[in-house]
Amino acid sequence: MPDKIYDLIIIGGGPGGYVAAIRGAQLGMSVAVVEKRNTLGGVCLNEGCIPSKALLDSSEHFATARDKFAGHGILIDPPRLDLARMMARKDDVVKKNTEGIAYLFKKNGITLIQGSGRIGGKEEETRTVEVLGTGLGTQGSGLGEKIKGRKILLATGSSAVELPGLPFDGKRIVSAREALSFDAVPEHLLVVGAGYIGLELGSVWLRLGAQVTVVEMLDKPLPTMDGQTADTLVRSLKKQGMKFLFGTKVNSAVSEGDGLKVALSGPAGEQELLCDKILVAVGRRPLTVDLGLEEAGVVLDSSGRISVDDNYQTAAAGIYAIGDLISGPMLAHKASEEGVVFAERLHGEGSRVEYEYLPGVCYTWPEAASVGKTEEELKTAGTAYNVGRFNFLANGRARCMDETDGFVKILAQKETGRILGIHIVGPRASDLIAEAVTAMTFGATAEDIAMTFHAHPTLAEAIKEAALDVNKMALHA
Repeated sequence: MPDKIYDLIIIGGGPGGYVAAIRGAQLGMSVAVVEKRNTLGGVCLNEGCIPSKALLDSSEHFATARDKFAGHGILIDPPRLDLARMMARKDDVVKKNTEGIAYLFKKNGITLIQGSGRIGGKEEETRTVEVLGTGLGTQGSGLGEKIKGRKILLATGSSAVELPGLPFDGKRIVSAREALSFDAVPEHLLVVGAGYIGLELGSVWLRLGAQVTVVEMLDKPLPTMDGQTADTLVRSLKKQGMKFLFGTKVNSAVSEGDGLKVALSGPAGEQELLCDKILVAVGRRPLTVDLGLEEAGVVLDSSGRISVDDNYQTAAAGIYAIGDLISGPMLAHKASEEGVVFAERLHGEGSRVEYEYLPGVCYTWPEAASVGKTEEELKTAGTAYNVGRFNFLANGRARCMDETDGFVKILAQKETGRILGIHIVGPRASDLIAEAVTAMTFGATAEDIAMTFHAHPTLAEAIKEAALDVNKMALHA
């Protein structure tokens, strides 16, 4: 359809791009999405959020059957691991999700074009996007096609950062993408970086039988998370067998036999260890190369992200950006929310993203989840606050589940009681944090939560008890 002018062309079909496309189409826009993969969903769905959670769930089931069934009076032979079947299930979960998004595109009349998009020239009210690459999209597009749109949204996401001296080889020194598809359980997996990705994938392989050592340059894991929450998570992971080397740097890795000899330096001085796989999980960088940004007049900030205004418009008229390309945490739910708000603001609505209530989750077991301010941030700012805390050890449902590690902590403004932050480490923290986000979004006080019904027996009662504890009224502490 060479003469068609779309209202919106989106480059990138990940959590930000595909959600923006659907919302834009719902609002009556003609939308085209240029995606270089042959499936939608971006890194999150294809090699990040979804496959990692599929493996986390599978490995949790395996570890539970191996380590906890007997305590529940369920006697079975020691479970055996069929890794190939586990990986096939993971791939099937991904496939069903990507097919679901493709269905939503058809349902909403969105044109999908396979290839890499690059911004071209501007002609009065329109912009041109050149599609580079092979393969056919839903409208029969392919190599070298040029499409026109009134607005362009950049949503190309990010890629894993390499470390000097540890280049990815796809087999022994790998990113998260390859660590989701090992064909055998490593004997010793070295994880470089104690962030969300490193701890989650380290947990998967630990449960499946690998020795896992986490090396982190900083003196603590999860640096943006509440310190007490992060420390509790590390203690639990250590009990499970995960080893940590904080304040430690990886200097080099060289082949030795079938494995790797890794040189480290840290508080204990120089040391070496042997491993067979290294997962480098030290962060991600925005994918801004080969988009034609400079020629189009798009400006990057000092960190290499695209500068945008409140409407997500770049310095170039008619070109917008969201997700990992702009400032803020590189989280799928942030990108999705920005995609919705971008489309609605483009339509003239007054939507906004409430970044102050953006939750973060580490999907280890126990899980850790946070929203709002940490104690460290409140102390630095000199904010007067009260703390309410309730341990899962005293929660009836957690005892029934035999999952009593962790706690809920609520930070509330001292004078008004308004909630400033909620931090959870424990079973299903990823689900429990939704109540915290909702409460804070509506400006709730600790008393508001304390006065709200929470069904018994549930894990959520720990949130109510922590809210009561803000004013030292907890009933079951």
